[in-house]
Amino acid sequence: MQESIQYVTYILPSRAPPSWLFWPVRTVLYILIFMSYGYVFSQIAKKKLKRQYAIPFVINLIANASFTYIQFSLQNYRLAVADILIVLWTIIRTMQLLRPRIKRAFRLQLPYLLRVSFATILAIRIAIHN
Repeated sequence: MQESIQYVTYILPSRAPPSWLFWPVRTVLYILIFMSYGYVFSQIAKKKLKRQYAIPFVINLIANASFTYIQFSLQNYRLAVADILIVLWTIIRTMQLLRPRIKRAFRLQLPYLLRVSFATILAIRIAIHN
């Protein structure tokens, strides 16, 4: 809720989504991410994948969890942009690793990539205008 209250007080670009849309979208995305990550980590546990596949997932989880705190609690918009660029990079890297080996997990990442791409543009615009 803290996030939604602060979000509406920002100077937002005209294409910014309404704050009520964040939770439903995030819920669906986290289910897809969990399915993808769960499958990959189960494959690592079974030794069907190398541990290196876990690295971008772990970095992504840390950066993703940090973004809300940086953006809304610290209100450090430039650091939030750097953080979301890390999130975006880790999604792309994860997808590069998954595509040739685990197409199902790769496809589960596509909505996440689209959402974070849009969120990156939004974060950059918020940083510029606030």
